[in-house]
Amino acid sequence: MSKQFKADLLLLVIAMVWGSSFTLMKNILDDIPPFAFLSLRFAIAAVVLVIIFYKKLKLITPKALMYGFILGTILFGGMALQVNGLKYTTASNSAFITGLSLVMVPLVSAVFLRKKPGMTSVIGVVLAAVGLFFLTGISLGDFNLNKGDLLTLLCAMCFTFHIIFVDRFTTKEDATVLAILQVVFAALMSTAEWGRSGFAAFEFNMPVVGTLLVTGVLGTALAYTGQVMVQKFTSPTHTALIFTAEPVFGAIFALLIPNSQGFTEHLALNTVIGCIMILLGMLVSEFRFTKSKVYID
Repeated sequence: MSKQFKADLLLLVIAMVWGSSFTLMKNILDDIPPFAFLSLRFAIAAVVLVIIFYKKLKLITPKALMYGFILGTILFGGMALQVNGLKYTTASNSAFITGLSLVMVPLVSAVFLRKKPGMTSVIGVVLAAVGLFFLTGISLGDFNLNKGDLLTLLCAMCFTFHIIFVDRFTTKEDATVLAILQVVFAALMSTAEWGRSGFAAFEFNMPVVGTLLVTGVLGTALAYTGQVMVQKFTSPTHTALIFTAEPVFGAIFALLIPNSQGFTEHLALNTVIGCIMILLGMLVSEFRFTKSKVYID
């Protein structure tokens, strides 16, 4: 089993964690302001990372601080734009437009990193893009570009460049240090934005505390650190393709985790087709073709 295949498996686990947290976050947004949630989520992640990797802090350099600031800014920007975009558009539009980063990554990677995606990756991207179309239930006839869609498109661009810059920066500085710094800077920016509202108060209840712990420890500290550490063993296109599994896992957990009204979602045909197409795209991308054989990387 190659290092790339192992890296892809870990990225798939990360996508599963993010997918499982979507329903959890949606259930508490009425109880806590968005930027308060982001501030506390990133703060918890930063504390966890510093405790675990405190010995790595001595490796911080001025260049690492600059790279960490760039990654943290992009990460914060992507999440902030997504949260605000959801105020003006539907969840399905948001999921579909955010998924457009899947298409953007190979293009941006080819231009900025001169990393041309292989044929199987291109086929995988096309299959996954079609899968996203079905999974999110988008109807082109009803799709009218609005303010929320534009904000979400900017969000997708942020996530695209986050993947690209992680690929570039981890070849120059320690990956763990960059993971810590990006989370710390994202926490500071989220807290500053929360402060603009006068640190709007909210009530700590069990759903809020539980979601903060799950998203802070698993969805941020471990997930983003894992991404930064293993992405150097795979390509940006592969990373984007694997992350399209996030809405697949989101759909699965939405069938299992009740919403704030106590109901779970029902399985629809378009959801099944979308999940199959995305998973098929991921599987196809793992194959490599030569003149004499086909093998899994």
